[in-house]
Amino acid sequence: MKYVGKGIPKIDGLALVKGKPAYTSDLDINDNALIVKILRSPHAKARIIGIDASTALAMTGVECVLTHEDVPKTRFTLAGQSFPEPSPYDRRILDDRVRYVGDEVAIVAAVDEATAMEALATIKVDYQVETPALDLNEAIDSEHLVHDYEVHTNFPIGHDATRNIAASHYSEQGDVEAELAASDVVVEEIYNTQAQAHAMMETYRATTSLDVNGRLQVMSSTQIPYHVRRHLSRILDIPKSRIKILKPRLGGGFGGKQTASVELFPAIVTMKTGKPAKIVYTRPETFACATSRHAMQLKVRLGADRDGTIRAVDIYCLSDTGAYGEHAPTVFWVVGQKTLPLYGKAKSCRYHGHAVYTNKSPAGALRGYGATQGTFALESAINQLAAELDIDPAELRLKNLLNEGESHPELCGSSPEKNATLASSSLHRCIKRGRELIGWPKNYSAVKISENKVRGYGMSVTMQGSGISGIDTASALIKLNEDGFFTLSHSASDMGQGSDTVLNQIAAEILEVEMEQVVVTSFDLDTSPYDPGAYASSGAYVTGHATLLAAHDLVRQMCESAAKALNVTIDSVEYAGGVLTSDNKSMTISELAAHLCSQGGMDILVGKGTFGSETSPPPFIAGFAEVEVDLETGKSMVTDYVAVVDCGKVLNENLARIQVEGGVVMGIGMGLYEDVRFSSKGRLATASFMEYRIPSREDFGRIRVEFEESHEPTGPYGAKSIGEVVCNTPPPAIAHAIANATGQWHRKLPILAEDVLLAYIRKRETEHE
Repeated sequence: MKYVGKGIPKIDGLALVKGKPAYTSDLDINDNALIVKILRSPHAKARIIGIDASTALAMTGVECVLTHEDVPKTRFTLAGQSFPEPSPYDRRILDDRVRYVGDEVAIVAAVDEATAMEALATIKVDYQVETPALDLNEAIDSEHLVHDYEVHTNFPIGHDATRNIAASHYSEQGDVEAELAASDVVVEEIYNTQAQAHAMMETYRATTSLDVNGRLQVMSSTQIPYHVRRHLSRILDIPKSRIKILKPRLGGGFGGKQTASVELFPAIVTMKTGKPAKIVYTRPETFACATSRHAMQLKVRLGADRDGTIRAVDIYCLSDTGAYGEHAPTVFWVVGQKTLPLYGKAKSCRYHGHAVYTNKSPAGALRGYGATQGTFALESAINQLAAELDIDPAELRLKNLLNEGESHPELCGSSPEKNATLASSSLHRCIKRGRELIGWPKNYSAVKISENKVRGYGMSVTMQGSGISGIDTASALIKLNEDGFFTLSHSASDMGQGSDTVLNQIAAEILEVEMEQVVVTSFDLDTSPYDPGAYASSGAYVTGHATLLAAHDLVRQMCESAAKALNVTIDSVEYAGGVLTSDNKSMTISELAAHLCSQGGMDILVGKGTFGSETSPPPFIAGFAEVEVDLETGKSMVTDYVAVVDCGKVLNENLARIQVEGGVVMGIGMGLYEDVRFSSKGRLATASFMEYRIPSREDFGRIRVEFEESHEPTGPYGAKSIGEVVCNTPPPAIAHAIANATGQWHRKLPILAEDVLLAYIRKRETEHE
């Protein structure tokens, strides 16, 4: 193949590095847009008794002030999910109750930012402050309700507002309790994972205006343009046909922009005033008033025979969704869906628990989407089980992991009548290769390198999915232009991962032309086909497959048109390298395109492809960590990390590699550094990069990436996803390495230096007693 499988640079990489205008604020050239600012709640929970905005309204330059009395009462969710969304409709644009510090109280639009900020300061709000529910463990059945009414859900998700429960789930295969009772060894531990910020470079932003036809035009940095249009249609009660969405490049998203956090605010200002409006979230707003990863508490129970045969896997989960339930049920469900199939040889497994409302900043989608939290808990428990059985943890996994060709009821695509089969997996090879690269036989479990420093070694494995099975479908269009070049249209958002480049590769491969002959466009929903958006690791698998189908469709159409132009039978036409031939007749695609634009041809060729899968084939990773621990300070540093990846066919090794490297760093951040903290009154204490630390290049050593390809029969060229799975393995692998270095297990993230040091001191004191 000429392009697929090659390490081709991103088609827009050089321009973006040079600062060429590509992002929402770059393309916003309307200098007269009203600046939108939000007055936010200082309380975690309160009822608004009264608002006096008269002074703000009277100020020169203030065009619009909106309170809960001025906006529609419609309830909705902002989760970027295909309709009917599983997330509860528990929001209003503005409500007479606030549910977290930072919740919206009033919207101000003014001619400039200074005026808008000055106006915000004049608004007087009388609050009846109430006791918030802030503790995940105390929220269920608390007398302090986050939502004191039942909200609409599109189907049963276990929602119960009277108990502060946003969603519930129970799934059991086999008899877990019986298998645990019959096990030689049972590991039972509780793990806590923290909220994590997306920390993308570009904060949330959107601009709105009315176009020449009076349609609401929205330009937004979003991963979900079609879902944004559907949300705005419901929120503002205007037809989707009256809403135009423009989606420039994204300066990062990591799942944060899978929630429509900001578009509704300038949109309602434009609808009220008829004037352009713009909102740009500050960094503190991005931290505190958009979504984050769900903090979770997971109780894991494993039962096994003495020879290492795992009999039972049981996970009970509490997920903290904060004040609103965007993605609450689905992130919570994914914890079980993306962990239980790993050890599918076990005779029984169970996943159960609740997603819980608290009066804190709302949680939402973030790379890994629940699999990250579940992987930390389950893989940490597996490592502890290996230690208690005195079995090499790599061997324990090789013995128990599901193999290619085996079935499991929790695999995506399973039905009550039939278990889905794992069609592709090289995870066993990934483990064996990763063990070689890290020097496992020589180094495991720890090496002392000085009086106070020890290098511990740890590992974990993980799986994810590729798109959402049975739900999301994506489309692509490829048009033959008048001189023989092509336009590929799609609506998946390229937020830095390079999806435009991969889709270009697939199209050029099938069309057998240079990649420069394919123009990729993904900007305007009026001209782009439907795509659910860039999430659920669907880009290469779902939209890539749609592109493949569209390209094949266009080749077929070109052959049909060439047959007419050459006056030959369709079956005699062959296409290769941009030339259509039949016996001694031929024409290039440029000649065909020119012919079709003339009165001789009079046709426009557009290939179309739509793809949705009944399965969600999982990519896999085996991760191995070398962590150097300073026993005098507790500081831990990842000095070497090996990730061996099965993403099916590697479509573009350059882009796949940087996805893995970036995801591993995000996982290292979750494991050791990133620490979302709230005050006792529910105020986010880490709302800037001064307080919220993400790892820099100086905070880790080597990251080594290798690929062990498999062939996924449902994927384009055998490909699976890679976007999310990459951040799951570092936290448990790091915790394992630290345990091997210090003799102490850490079950709460992040693993801070003081926690390592105090645990080590207590261990030594106990040993000396």
